[in-house]
Amino acid sequence: MIPLSFSNIGEENVIKKIGGKPEVKAHLENLGFVVGGSVTIINTIGGNLIVNVKDSRIAISKEMAQKIMV
Repeated sequence: MIPLSFSNIGEENVIKKIGGKPEVKAHLENLGFVVGGSVTIINTIGGNLIVNVKDSRIAISKEMAQKIMV
């Protein structure tokens, strides 16, 4: 398992684990980041990631991306 922030642009990944405090996990789950779901990095801008999750484009910070293991 590696943090999402280390995966390559355009590569589809399956979420294996979500770390962090309960409120962080809940926030990520509300955005569509769930274990077993797929996530693809579209682009990175200034350390932040633009990802495709459940047919939605979402921008997340590098810190958040490091809590999502793929």
